Amino acid sequence: MSFKSLEFKVENSIAQIVLNRPDIGNPMDGDSVSELERVAHICDNDPNIRAVLLTANGKVFCVGGDLRMFKTLGDRTSVQLKIFADQLHKAISIFARMDAPLVIAVNGFAAGGGFSLSMIGDYVLAAESAKFTMAYTKAGLSPDGSSTYFLPRLVGMRRAQELALANRVLSAKEAMDWGLLTRVVPDEKLREEALAVCASLAQGPKHAQAVVKKLLFCSLRNGLEEQMEIEGREIARAAASPDGQEGIRAFIEKRAPKFD
Repeated sequence: MSFKSLEFKVENSIAQIVLNRPDIGNPMDGDSVSELERVAHICDNDPNIRAVLLTANGKVFCVGGDLRMFKTLGDRTSVQLKIFADQLHKAISIFARMDAPLVIAVNGFAAGGGFSLSMIGDYVLAAESAKFTMAYTKAGLSPDGSSTYFLPRLVGMRRAQELALANRVLSAKEAMDWGLLTRVVPDEKLREEALAVCASLAQGPKHAQAVVKKLLFCSLRNGLEEQMEIEGREIARAAASPDGQEGIRAFIEKRAPKFD
């Protein structure tokens, strides 16, 4: 498979998506969002993929939308940006709902759509040097990339307002303290640590992990009884599944489980 703006490969059941235009900050444009949607479909439909890593080459994770490209659109600006946003949002929707866990490794500055992209992971690591800022209103724009969905849920409304309106810049430590990250690691260890997380997840029970994603995602809109009903149905299915049976046996036999 050939891509202009990213690298993609699958090894040992781990899909690796690497934004790959480091010389200009890995910006989002027509090619990049189209390719991101394409690899999202692959990750969602390949049963051999059990974990997905999204990161970037260089010292910047993603500067967000390619404003220089936006400037060239002229009368096509409104239509073309809606197309770009739709493709980005489709990719994000697939990543959020696919069975495989998504690990994001933020290797550097994440701004605008890059910040938005950093929030969608099931497990998010950041290099110590990483920084985060919304930056949309600084360019006279409003947020996209699911940021107004995830941001208030992760950090609360007041902090979301400060980030989106005042464009506060967060260090990796601050982003961790605010609840945006799972873990901060040394810069030189980021890719190694992220792949280790992916390897651990890839060895886990695929169905149960997919259900965890589903349960956490739908809990934000369900009432207590509705959520517990879904939990009851899913744990019953999980216990009867091959992975569930193996997990129960392994626990009783005091050994590590071997999931298919």
